[in-house]
Amino acid sequence: MDDFGIYAVFGTKSPPQRLLSAESSCRASIAVPPSARQVVLFSSGPWGERICGNAELNNAEQIPITIGKLTPYNKCLSWEQWEEETWTDGVTLNVTLEGGNLDTIAPLTARELNGKRKRMSEEEEDDARNKVENCQDEENLCPNKTSVREGRGQKKGGQKLLSSVGNVTKGQDTEAQAMVEKGSSQSIVKKKGRPSKTPKQSTPLLGPSRRWGQTLCPIDAQTAILIGGQGARMQFCKDPIWKLCTEDLSWLAAETLAEGPTPEGRIGHTSVYDPDSQRIFVFGGSKNRKWFNDVHILDTRSWKWTMVEAQGKVPPLSYHSCSLFRGELFVLGGVFPRPNPEPDGCSGSLHIFDPHLSIWYQPIVTGKSPSPRSGHSACMMQERKIYVFGGWDTPVCYNDMYMLDLGLMEFSAVKTTGKAPSPRSWHGSAVLSDTKFLIHGGYNGNKALCDAFIFDIDTNTWTEVKMPQFSVPRAGHSIITMAMPVSQQFTAEEEDGGSGSVCKTLLMFGGGDNEGSFYSDLTTIAVEEILSHV
Repeated sequence: MDDFGIYAVFGTKSPPQRLLSAESSCRASIAVPPSARQVVLFSSGPWGERICGNAELNNAEQIPITIGKLTPYNKCLSWEQWEEETWTDGVTLNVTLEGGNLDTIAPLTARELNGKRKRMSEEEEDDARNKVENCQDEENLCPNKTSVREGRGQKKGGQKLLSSVGNVTKGQDTEAQAMVEKGSSQSIVKKKGRPSKTPKQSTPLLGPSRRWGQTLCPIDAQTAILIGGQGARMQFCKDPIWKLCTEDLSWLAAETLAEGPTPEGRIGHTSVYDPDSQRIFVFGGSKNRKWFNDVHILDTRSWKWTMVEAQGKVPPLSYHSCSLFRGELFVLGGVFPRPNPEPDGCSGSLHIFDPHLSIWYQPIVTGKSPSPRSGHSACMMQERKIYVFGGWDTPVCYNDMYMLDLGLMEFSAVKTTGKAPSPRSWHGSAVLSDTKFLIHGGYNGNKALCDAFIFDIDTNTWTEVKMPQFSVPRAGHSIITMAMPVSQQFTAEEEDGGSGSVCKTLLMFGGGDNEGSFYSDLTTIAVEEILSHV
């Protein structure tokens, strides 16, 4: 017997309410009580052929307040009121189920919410309560302080991407959140005095929705994996995982391709690929008030996610850096939560994760270490030197440079020459060659930047690079380098005699301009062309 169901709990004193079941509708809409300060949505029972459940909390104008997704591997969602928000009489919870029984539509009403509904049996209700209690415990392992904070002189409701460390404010661009994953449809909401809207099928996405704070991780010469991100109005992307094929620059929605518990939606995390084990390691990040110190691993051979139960201590971190050295993850800096009324703090520590032992530890490091910071970059050069640039520790923004020698485990400040980048954080960085890396864009505490610089580790010299591809201000974007087919970079005449060859290419994706615009564009530039400007 299929006892599948999706349940909602409003507040801490309300019993679980069954929204969808195996025999009922594929969509439901229910009013959220104005007194509820927390909404928990969870599933119970076998998913069978069901793929996912799209969930939205919408305001009276049917604009999403927040969104989420239930899957067979992520069976619980939890939302709390933001500090500057309150639920109103017009807030509704809309749930759309993909797969399974999609024949009927029977939205729930506010009257059913107030008690005039079919009651679950005592056994079902006890089981559902136990599941939601366990789910709430899992959802609140780490407190999160990424709610909006108003700076002095800042108008309430200002439309900015970045306002302070770890904080993101609402954006004006609503196009991104209108995009949903392939096959999803708009929820049905029945308003008083108005007929119910006819459900509309959304257009399948050909690529990722607009976002910032994501990671783009290359896994071989033809493939990169996009994970996470956040779009307009502080909405975490409904399409969090994509696969990029560089042969034709095509995207494939990949959230349901892999088995196992996928990482919860987040920003400010890191993704690192280990070519020896062919695994992607995802660490940290934040989501609304929740901070993460979990490690998720995607095995690219079996396409299966696992979550590591690690020993040792590492704080919940966001906007840190993570580098791979001899199979271990070197995590530096980042912002971490502090209890109110203290502001969130920045870390200056180095933590190492050993995947073989599943343990975190802190090494003994000598020399002059960087001051605490977040939103910095870290480039691994010549397989044993990590160059750390920039970052932010409220209210200071940095443009200094440090180098960690992994052979000696010694930090040193790098004295540079040439025109250095201005202070910034959340910039993009990429290694171009054995001796050169690129810094582009970022946020300086006031605006997003659009300049680009190359640093030469042999001469410790900065050189500014002016190219039209770098002319759009953006922060929180992703920059990587990959070997791509030569046909993607050259004309047909130039391809003659070079058939089957590849060209090292820089790829730049996403980000935002701190004025309410978010991007989903993918820019490619031959590394040779960039280096020719030095």
